[in-house]
Amino acid sequence: MGMNTEKNSYTVLFAIGMVAVVGSLLAFVAGSLKPNIEENERLEKQQNILYAMGINENGEDAGGVNFISTDKVSDEFSKFIKQQLVIQGDDVTEDDQAYLIDIKKEEALAKADDYERRLPLFIGEKDGSTFYIVPMRGKGLWDAIWGYIALNDEMVVQGAYFDHAGETPGLGANIKERFFMDDFIGEHVYDGTAFKGIEVAKGNADPLNKDKTDNEVDAIAGATITGNGVAAMIKKDLRMYLPYFNSLKK
Repeated sequence: MGMNTEKNSYTVLFAIGMVAVVGSLLAFVAGSLKPNIEENERLEKQQNILYAMGINENGEDAGGVNFISTDKVSDEFSKFIKQQLVIQGDDVTEDDQAYLIDIKKEEALAKADDYERRLPLFIGEKDGSTFYIVPMRGKGLWDAIWGYIALNDEMVVQGAYFDHAGETPGLGANIKERFFMDDFIGEHVYDGTAFKGIEVAKGNADPLNKDKTDNEVDAIAGATITGNGVAAMIKKDLRMYLPYFNSLKK
């Protein structure tokens, strides 16, 4: 006697079976792809860190953002990044895997009173100059924003890279465009001896960004909240590194 396919019980059992089969297939595919995904994430982080310190394949014109290619980036990362540090309270240690530290997880863990957040810092050398590259994470209009900012010994910005999870195309999403990121080059994060950060200023009196000591870059039209998020992110995350940077002056 065959199964009565018109019964509700058959429909329920069939649905459960399909969910189990599809779930198993998805789990298998996810497991199979995990090594590739992790490798791509590793290379992307190296590309972003190098981009912030000016190691990229951009041309002389103000065109698009061009990273070091994935087949070269590991060698270039080893060549230009001389130290990877982890700052945890008063302790500073070297760790050649510091670039893999998950900033989002560290932020979450740091909400507990008994946890001291780990702060990765990358020290690069290029053309006889030293670069201190700081990772950052903040909030834009719709979702997370993040990036890296490179400073020299005088705490002057040498380069920056920003990205986002879901900012508005053509507006807030432009924080990852070269015209915006390049504006940060040469900007000071101190006003005299006081740490100030860098404001993304609407109605900035210096739209051509010639004044590099005003602690401001011009805002993106129609993206005020995203721009404010970038400024808040820079100030919030750089402030955590000030004790280390101040120790370099002693």
